[in-house]
Amino acid sequence: MGLLLKYLKQYWLSALMFGVFAAIFAVVFSLYNLQAEAVIYACVLCAAIALIFLIIRFIFFRRKYLEQDKLIDNITFSTETLPKADTPSEEQYVLMLEKLRAVCYENQSRFDRERTDNIDYFTTWVHQIKTPISVMQMILQTDDTEEYRALSAELFRIEQYVEMVLSWFRLDSKSNDFVIERVPLDKVIRSAIRKYAPQLIRRKIKMEYDGTDVTAITDEKWLLFIVEQILSNAVKYTESGRVSISVEEGRILRIRDTGIGIAAEDLPRIFEKGYTGYNGRTDKKSTGLGLYLCKKAADRLSHKLYAKSEAGKGSTFCIEFVTDEIGIE
Repeated sequence: MGLLLKYLKQYWLSALMFGVFAAIFAVVFSLYNLQAEAVIYACVLCAAIALIFLIIRFIFFRRKYLEQDKLIDNITFSTETLPKADTPSEEQYVLMLEKLRAVCYENQSRFDRERTDNIDYFTTWVHQIKTPISVMQMILQTDDTEEYRALSAELFRIEQYVEMVLSWFRLDSKSNDFVIERVPLDKVIRSAIRKYAPQLIRRKIKMEYDGTDVTAITDEKWLLFIVEQILSNAVKYTESGRVSISVEEGRILRIRDTGIGIAAEDLPRIFEKGYTGYNGRTDKKSTGLGLYLCKKAADRLSHKLYAKSEAGKGSTFCIEFVTDEIGIE
């Protein structure tokens, strides 16, 4: 019914003109004292022919409308899939679409080139900046003083931010940077713990981890990135207490801390890009990108990442993944 109304709305002017012509014939016939039956017969005959014509036109209209409706959900930059133009105005629309396609293609090509240049530049920059960072870390390790330990901690944070920049570009890159394989979780977890051990020791935070023999179907590098980012937040927002890591049910990696927790109103939005929440605004150093990148990487890996927390009582981050026990579909 809706399609019929659209069709009638398109051709209402033709129907109006038919009515006007019929009225003109009726007036002229009456002025010449011709029989009314002749006018009525002519109008009925014309109306019947017009109705047949409209029905045939509606069939073609409906077919073309449905074809165009399907293209809305599967639109591409190609005009070859468009229905054939039947009128000069439709031909003009097709020409306009072709020009728009050419402009979009040119803009997309320029954007891809600029993005590739930016990625190459920042990738080179990240690798170059790592050299002075490593040198400074070696210098700071020559003397074990409180000042040197504080400088080492800040330098460690700089290194983490540098790695985050590289991860940002890799995740948005069209190239496939993921290598899915069987990865021992114990290897990933212990690597992350070793990296943050100096920070844990300096802040006097107890680490609890008993090991696991679970093997996950994942990308080792990106899973390590996720675990490191969560562990980084746990260390940052835990003044004292402990951080515990465990693998439960053979497929859920849990990272718990006894830190300041996450406010209830912030919890649904912690994985949003740039969202820092109350704790992040208080810390003044949060970028709101770490958990966003974690969620994006987890989604690319088909892992489920979620958090449970209560303000003042710590947080628990969970990663669910496919394991050897479940199998690969």
